[in-house]
Amino acid sequence: MIDTTLWFTIGGILCLLAVSAFFSGSETALTAASRARMHQLEKAGDVRASVVSRLIATRERLIGALLLGNNIVNILASALTTSLFLSLFGEAGVALATVVMTILVVVLSEVMPKTMAISNPDRFALAVAPVVRVIVAIFGPVVITIEWIVRLILRLFGVRVDETTAVLSAHDELRGAVDLQHLEGGLVKADRDRLGGLLDLAELEVSDVMVHRTNMMALNVDEDVSKLVDAALAAPYTRMPLWRGESDNFVGVLHAKDLLRALKAAGNDFDKLDVLKIATPPWFVPDTTSLQDQLNAFLKRKSHFAFVIDEYGEVQGLVTLEDILEEIVGEIADEHDIELTGVRPQADGSVIVDGSVPIRDLNRANDWNLPDEEATTIAGLVIHEARMIPDERQIFTFHGFRFTVLRRERNRITRLRIMPLNAKDIKSAAKAQDARADKLAATPSKVG
Repeated sequence: MIDTTLWFTIGGILCLLAVSAFFSGSETALTAASRARMHQLEKAGDVRASVVSRLIATRERLIGALLLGNNIVNILASALTTSLFLSLFGEAGVALATVVMTILVVVLSEVMPKTMAISNPDRFALAVAPVVRVIVAIFGPVVITIEWIVRLILRLFGVRVDETTAVLSAHDELRGAVDLQHLEGGLVKADRDRLGGLLDLAELEVSDVMVHRTNMMALNVDEDVSKLVDAALAAPYTRMPLWRGESDNFVGVLHAKDLLRALKAAGNDFDKLDVLKIATPPWFVPDTTSLQDQLNAFLKRKSHFAFVIDEYGEVQGLVTLEDILEEIVGEIADEHDIELTGVRPQADGSVIVDGSVPIRDLNRANDWNLPDEEATTIAGLVIHEARMIPDERQIFTFHGFRFTVLRRERNRITRLRIMPLNAKDIKSAAKAQDARADKLAATPSKVG
């Protein structure tokens, strides 16, 4: 009789450990399963994938039910083991049962099932989902009560946990997944940049990608028509801004194809050609418009060209549909584009850069991570960090790079040399800057 009870107890303990392993593996698999993969399988008609999606949607309740079940079976298994060892070894059985159960629970019920689950979480999640759904339904009322008690206790300590508040937004989750895939080798740099550019559209404004008015190529509508036609045909752009009176008074946009049609209709007689009637009215957008909103506006209006104005109504530049698309797919060049030599890598590892080069383009080309929150161009970043307009040959070190001003025209930095630094170089540069600051502080001022 004693032997039968002994073997039943041992069998019960092993069964409880197996159930504990099921709970641990299920928790790991369901929390690590790909929501995107489950969504695709669900669209393909996989019933188990729809169950997994519903379980993941209520993740807090899912984890609560699995933890509750896991703790119940672990406590019960520990109690049975302690009772068994007390009957076999007396008072020493308590310590022995603690050691044995710790080893069994950690190895068999925690590490092993979680390792199996994380090796292929999607398949494991699909396999356990039907059973876990029943468990969540059974423990649901208890879990809801526990959640309410936990929230009440946390509220007493001033911590408010909102069930509907997500820790990460959908954009943050996607961005994290893209970066992780790139680090693990699943995405090449070009694909990562395209996906990252798409996610950045809502955070960037048109002022970040516009062509500044100092770089705009525009036509004076009051010029002789023949000169306007020659200039429009010689330009590398399809659409040309038109101004009248003052260079910032834009009155329309001339499309080369419309110009050719009108020229043919007039029998190549320039005197019969009214350029302003051919042009389309100008479209002005605020410089604070997000790229996502501007892209939608371009598509809605079936337009490709807009002038960017600041809060005072002054034209700051222009933005095109191509400028926004280039933020996603990178530089788009055709046979009519002018190749700009704004970034020139050097043999010593440095890069000579024109001051007007956008920081985002520089980061994308060199896989750098220079901040672009305070400035759009690399020259603007140097001025922002230096808190002054530097002179030629001045050197600055920040953000892990050494910036040397090579050329300055009036108040504009037109050319820079940028050298990426390692940790040792950064430390040495910091010491040198501190030494220069101490020397200046120690130099007595001359009073006339």
